[in-house]
Amino acid sequence: MSESGETPVAGWRRWLLIAVVALGVAGLAFAIGRFSTFGANSSVVTPSTDSADAGFARDMQIHHAQAIDMAMEIYRKTDDQELRILAYDIATSQAEQKGQMYDWLVKWGLSQSGGPLMSWMTTADGGHAHGGTTTGETPTDEELRVAMGMASADELAALQAASGREADCLFLSLMIRHHQAAIPMAEALLELGSDPRAHAVAEAMKNGQTAEIDAMESMQSRLQCSG
Repeated sequence: MSESGETPVAGWRRWLLIAVVALGVAGLAFAIGRFSTFGANSSVVTPSTDSADAGFARDMQIHHAQAIDMAMEIYRKTDDQELRILAYDIATSQAEQKGQMYDWLVKWGLSQSGGPLMSWMTTADGGHAHGGTTTGETPTDEELRVAMGMASADELAALQAASGREADCLFLSLMIRHHQAAIPMAEALLELGSDPRAHAVAEAMKNGQTAEIDAMESMQSRLQCSG
């Protein structure tokens, strides 16, 4: 039994319930994304290269790629069963979403790369959707990656070098931050985007990652992670 009074079995079952709910939401989004093209009419406008939909698809592929790498790193070496299940869910669900976003850009006839990170989040009045800020200065790529909650090269190296509880806690800290930055990006797409498939995936992402943050914070408490 953990310090919080929760047995490992109870914690595992609680996470499985969260995972089932999150995967159900993601599955619905996948179905909408797959089948919304059938019966599509000519009034649907293909997103342009500078659209929020295209920018989201590009940036979130980058974001997901790092999450997949971190999840697989901890999946390979953690001894914590609950964390292992979580890492597998993150890796598989985000790999699926990453593939969908790649496919959108192909179908839209757009490049997989575009303008500066997060530039698509700019609203019509020159502000930024959902928590973004403007300073009048052009941020560096590294500053933009920090704003996206991305782990630095040093943090990734530390995760690779760590083991045991240290690795588990470091992963949870990095992935919570990663998820927390993804949610405003999904919300911005819901506000600024126009493609129904992208909207469905962004909504699923927002709900699924919110549930995963709750699960990871619970794991931090159970593992007595500091910081």
